[in-house]
Amino acid sequence: TARLTDNKLELDEYQKVELNEKLQFLGNSEDDEEVSITYFVPDKRKSGGAYITKKGIVLKVREYEKDVVMNDGTEILIDDIIEIDGNQFNETESI
Repeated sequence: TARLTDNKLELDEYQKVELNEKLQFLGNSEDDEEVSITYFVPDKRKSGGAYITKKGIVLKVREYEKDVVMNDGTEILIDDIIEIDGNQFNETESI
């Protein structure tokens, strides 16, 4: 049986700006609020991959390494992220 893979999506400029603002917020925040990060994981055997959503607390946003470190040690490349969601973003949008 063949494994199904997704192609990596390309974000438009508006989505990139919004994602960057959320990453800056998380990098500067001292709150330990849970977020959901949806990101692309390439398939090791063929082209494409899959999108997975990881829930947890962001410990660090590392600009030099261009990744996000979660509280369980998961490192997510910023270029692979397509969405970040959490209650803290809903609150800031209404201000």
